[in-house]
Amino acid sequence: MKNKMKGLILAGGCGRRLRPLTFSGAKQLIPVANKPIIFYGIEALVKTGIKELGIVVGETAKEIHDAVGTGEKWNIRITYIPQQAPLGLAHAIKISKDFLDDEPFIMYLGDNILKEGIEDFVRQFENNKPNALILLTKVPNPQEFGVAVLDENSVVKQLNEKLKKAPSDLALVGVYLFDSEVFTAIENIKPSWRNELEITDAIQWLLDNRFSIESHMVKGWWKDTGKPDDIIEANLLVLESIESVNNGRQKDSKINGRLRTEKGAVIEKSVVRGPVIIGKNAKITGSYIGPFSSIGDNALIENSEIENSVIMAGAQIKNVEKRIDRSIVGKNVVISVTTQSPRTHKFILGDQSYVQIIK
Repeated sequence: MKNKMKGLILAGGCGRRLRPLTFSGAKQLIPVANKPIIFYGIEALVKTGIKELGIVVGETAKEIHDAVGTGEKWNIRITYIPQQAPLGLAHAIKISKDFLDDEPFIMYLGDNILKEGIEDFVRQFENNKPNALILLTKVPNPQEFGVAVLDENSVVKQLNEKLKKAPSDLALVGVYLFDSEVFTAIENIKPSWRNELEITDAIQWLLDNRFSIESHMVKGWWKDTGKPDDIIEANLLVLESIESVNNGRQKDSKINGRLRTEKGAVIEKSVVRGPVIIGKNAKITGSYIGPFSSIGDNALIENSEIENSVIMAGAQIKNVEKRIDRSIVGKNVVISVTTQSPRTHKFILGDQSYVQIIK
């Protein structure tokens, strides 16, 4: 697909809802199926033909730059755009004006994952040439999102941002297409009660001033990975479609279902039920790894049971008797059980950690 537009990925947020995972890392780099979340957005844009990509970054700029690089991995050119504080999606567009150069562009929130990509979305924009095109999906909790109100002919009539009583169940998915008129809109809006320049206010200004706004419904699933449960759900959804690839080594183990192992991974005396992904140099021994689990690079699972969980790089889980389910274990975290006396619990936990002990 040929595409002369530029892409803009927003990765400046600090991820308060994902703490403690984001105390030591960018939320856009949390792995889903062992791949940083932001990579899914980059790949979606690359599939549309994007060759130039701007990434708006904040306090985690160095981490994101180190993980993403200059774009060589995807054969594109990446420009990093610093944002002093997360002052709203419209503010991110405003500070990116020099990079975007008054040309149409795709804006993609760096913590979103869409199963079917955005090629149809971009094609509609190129064919119809509206001033803005918004991506929508029905959600059970519209009060947590910006929402759009459509009339009986699916014409966009109104947008609202996170109202306690939402007038619609059509959430704005974190992908937008704009032409240069959005800059005029942003210059004419004021910060909201959150002291942010809201993208919904900018689009509403375009509506009020009779510019052309179209909508497009999501095909397949979409996940905003803003909370821990969303990470687990996104991991499940991505793993549903993985293919079996065996680049590791297995010994005295029973494998059922689809399994992807990376180079250097070892599975010994264990049971694995896919879909499961096991990263580079990870070691599974005497354990059960259940469906919808991703085990990161260099992780160690020993005499333990894991299911429907995200275990990040370098984590160690040893001799845990009860199954670990629907959990996220951060990088280099150690969970172990000892039989030595005195038999006490010992924890070293960061702010906002969550521990559940079952008797």
